[in-house]
Amino acid sequence: MGEKRKIVPSSYERVVFTEEMREEYTILAPQMSPIHFSLVAEAFATEGYRLVVLDNDNRHSIDAGLKYVNNDACYPSLIVVGQMMDALLSGKYDPNKTALIITQTGGGCRASNYIGFIRRALEKAGMPQIPVISLSIGMEKNPGFRISSSLLKKAIYALVIGDVFMKVLYATRPYELEKGSADALHRKWEQRCIQAIREPSFGRSRVNELLKGIISEFDDLPRNNVIKPRVGIVGEILVKFMPVANNNIVDVLEREGAEAVVPDLLDFFLYCIQNMYFKVDNYSDNRLHSVYATVLIRFLEYFRGSANRYFEKSKHFIPSSKIGNLAAMADEYVSQGNQCGEGWFLTGEMLELISSGVPNIVCVQPFGCLPNHVMGKGVIKSLRNTHPEANIVAIDYDPGASEVNQLNRIKLMLATAKKNLSMQSPSRKFSHRNSR
Repeated sequence: MGEKRKIVPSSYERVVFTEEMREEYTILAPQMSPIHFSLVAEAFATEGYRLVVLDNDNRHSIDAGLKYVNNDACYPSLIVVGQMMDALLSGKYDPNKTALIITQTGGGCRASNYIGFIRRALEKAGMPQIPVISLSIGMEKNPGFRISSSLLKKAIYALVIGDVFMKVLYATRPYELEKGSADALHRKWEQRCIQAIREPSFGRSRVNELLKGIISEFDDLPRNNVIKPRVGIVGEILVKFMPVANNNIVDVLEREGAEAVVPDLLDFFLYCIQNMYFKVDNYSDNRLHSVYATVLIRFLEYFRGSANRYFEKSKHFIPSSKIGNLAAMADEYVSQGNQCGEGWFLTGEMLELISSGVPNIVCVQPFGCLPNHVMGKGVIKSLRNTHPEANIVAIDYDPGASEVNQLNRIKLMLATAKKNLSMQSPSRKFSHRNSR
């Protein structure tokens, strides 16, 4: 008989990030959403962390991921690990003065293996001394990395501002009279926001001032009167927000004559909190968790409340929906017990888009991602039965997926979207634009 195999968790004999390391170490974070993470990184910098959001979100990093992660793992994990290993192997960072941070929540799917994947890759590359920090609360403790109330506040405001940028930029760029003017306006306000985050007095009043200015200037940017189909993008969180993971789907949609609509990143965190209600009601969880959920949801909604009020007064934008509304809509189709990956939240996002005048949807998902295939592709038929106007296409993304095939499927969906738009009366088209 062979030697008995010993199986241990990824945290077994792990390297801990200490207080001493905080002063000297550079912390590398994988890119996920460029619009948001440039602001989030600044929030960490003001609290004394030398955080670097990697800018190597490219094919070279994907190849590195394929080298260090089993190709049965999901596409997002390949990209995340690939970015980290590509950066470490570039020689730009001292492996004895570098730490890695993982931003994924470690949910009940293959995402729970991210930390294990990273530590295995580090060992394989001969760099086991590099500590790996989990940003997800409660997964692992690192005495040198703490989320203070000040950092938490700044990080949430950074996400809120990022969501506002994403909403106004995507709803303006397809209609700009002067090409490049929307991107230029975004860069201008991004720099202003970064400078504001560095201010010692950065808080709600300063954020409100920034949000009002951003929404007002984008609202007033000269635009044409062309009517374009609006296409929602939903799916696995990294593939949805990361351009290299979805083959720049926003640019593709805009090139093909459409407007991209991407739901808020903050909504995913609200979804995670909303799940606590179901656990309390069905798993005999601590009843106080329902109270915690209510407090946390109100807390996050308070942070983006000003943005919603400014959106309500705008000419071209609509405010964000409340997570409870998404849960109620999804409840008619799937149980809120579906909490792996994006779970019921994916169904809720599609329904929210349809109800707000965006019947055209691309569901982007990693190949073989069971939660997304069940809650995304799996409910499309039911959604079409109750919403005949729904024009939904599910597209798989993977290192070996055919980009031509993906583009063809998007074009077929857009052909239907444009046909449906042309059949609407002129008054309905313009009222649809003004309803934003």
